[in-house]
Amino acid sequence: MDTSTLDDLAKRLAGALPPGAEQLKSDLDKNLHAALRAGLAKLDLVTREEFEVQRGVLARTRAKVDALEKQVRELEAELNRREE
Repeated sequence: MDTSTLDDLAKRLAGALPPGAEQLKSDLDKNLHAALRAGLAKLDLVTREEFEVQRGVLARTRAKVDALEKQVRELEAELNRREE
């Protein structure tokens, strides 16, 4: 998650404070940002680029498996015809 997204989320959470707590908003904004960053750092996340690369690998693998399944079916059909 990029910094601007964390900033926006922290500001929205700090903005939810009642109007009388204006002086706390800045401190809360900084603390929320740090807490969100620390919490997200603990998660085992991948970047969008890494995800897309793996999605492509999976799609190619799926296509190969489908082709091999078709080939096996054709070979089995040929074998069955020869046995008859």
